[in-house]
Amino acid sequence: MTDFNPEASSDTAAPALTVEEAIANLRGTDLSLRYYAAWWLGKFRVSEPAVVDALIEALDDEADRTELGGYPLRRNAARALGKLGDQRAVPGLIRCLDCSDFYVREAAAQSLEMLGDRAAVSPLMQLLSSGLAAAERVPGRPHFTQPCEAVIEALGTLNATEAIPLIQPFLEHQARRLQYAATRAMYQLTRDEAYGKPLVQALQGQDVVLRRVALSDLGAIGYLPAAEAIATASAENSFKLIALKGLLEHQLTPEANTLSDDTIRVMKLMDSLL
Repeated sequence: MTDFNPEASSDTAAPALTVEEAIANLRGTDLSLRYYAAWWLGKFRVSEPAVVDALIEALDDEADRTELGGYPLRRNAARALGKLGDQRAVPGLIRCLDCSDFYVREAAAQSLEMLGDRAAVSPLMQLLSSGLAAAERVPGRPHFTQPCEAVIEALGTLNATEAIPLIQPFLEHQARRLQYAATRAMYQLTRDEAYGKPLVQALQGQDVVLRRVALSDLGAIGYLPAAEAIATASAENSFKLIALKGLLEHQLTPEANTLSDDTIRVMKLMDSLL
């Protein structure tokens, strides 16, 4: 079946399903219904145990395969499991890191980042074991050998300080997105200002897509000195608000009994964008 992205359409256009129907479709024989059910369960974050079980089963699906060898259902199941927050998915997602489909490996890395289980650190590091060769372009395909961006971001979020030697070479990669991912992870792993400042400087770049990436990275690491630069960046307010929300969430910890001056400052910047 050809791969499509249901998220490109509006939620109002999405066919209504019950949880029972979605599970039945996911375990059925109609490939398009199975693919859609996996997306729907993740989109609406249906985290019932039976749903998680069915999605984990779908990680080993062999029926839905493209002419190029991709596994669309596995991709959607992997993406959905990251959103549902059930740690039972971790072993299956780790297993997906060995899948021949680049996009299954990418989705698995992203979901393992969301689930936050350090059991994924060693398998994720293995994908970078070949060094910069992991980021070589695959002839005739729009991606690298490995999903390095997703893997590096996951290692940063998982506080995998042991991965620093594997991540550092990507700071000099010619692809800016990989540079940014490595810079983001290095800041998370070292808290060194030297890795926060380049992402702020990236907000001045010429490419709006890369400015959006830098905004996302700054929000993900909660880099507070970037607050004003985020608010005034040349990008859509929606992206700036998401980045500022990330900064705010890093400030609003359970230990914080009162709003700090920095927290109030970020909130005022967000108000100015609404």
